[in-house]
Amino acid sequence: MRFSSDEQAGHALCERLGNAADVARHRPWFARCDVRATNAYLNVLDAAARALGPIRTLVNNAGRDTRHALDDLSVETWNEMLAVNLTHHVFATQRVAEGMKAAGGGSIVNLGSISWLRGRPNLIGYTASKAAISGITRTLARELGEGGIRVNAVLPGAVVTARQTALWRDLATDQQFIDLQCLKYCVEPSHIADAVLFLASPQAAAITGQNLIVDAGLAQVSVVG
Repeated sequence: MRFSSDEQAGHALCERLGNAADVARHRPWFARCDVRATNAYLNVLDAAARALGPIRTLVNNAGRDTRHALDDLSVETWNEMLAVNLTHHVFATQRVAEGMKAAGGGSIVNLGSISWLRGRPNLIGYTASKAAISGITRTLARELGEGGIRVNAVLPGAVVTARQTALWRDLATDQQFIDLQCLKYCVEPSHIADAVLFLASPQAAAITGQNLIVDAGLAQVSVVG
């Protein structure tokens, strides 16, 4: 199952995964959705559950790290950043929680960021959202744990993505991050995906309420409670 604003990429992914040997057991399902439109997003979640059965794993991954100085921040931009980066985490979790509980439990993985740990400038809307994700992860883990639902967060560091490359990434920036990291190579999307898969898997059965930092040692801090 995948939700995306890039319909072409979504269908292409389904076609690629549809060629897998276990397609009969795990047939891909795709829907285009804007997570800022909360009611529409919840309807898509309902449609997914009808098509596939109870949702046992939810990965809240949508987000956008728009740059804006404090002096340039407007109420509209602030609300937009919360809608893109935070609000859908809460209401998607609310929507799937009852079905997860009835099915015997599940795993919710929220995508945070180390940006708020490092106090990155010109990102106040983004860092506020990502700091809140670490907070709601711990609260939701406590609230949903009795239903067998685990809630964790993955906090990526400086990840090489198509968006970063298109907007502001260059070799000098890569080197600046690598110089600050303990591990001297770029963090790739696969590193983040592997962490998410681990937290969603039975291997993480006793892990909940945690913020797993995947940043090659850039932040060098722990989020504890």
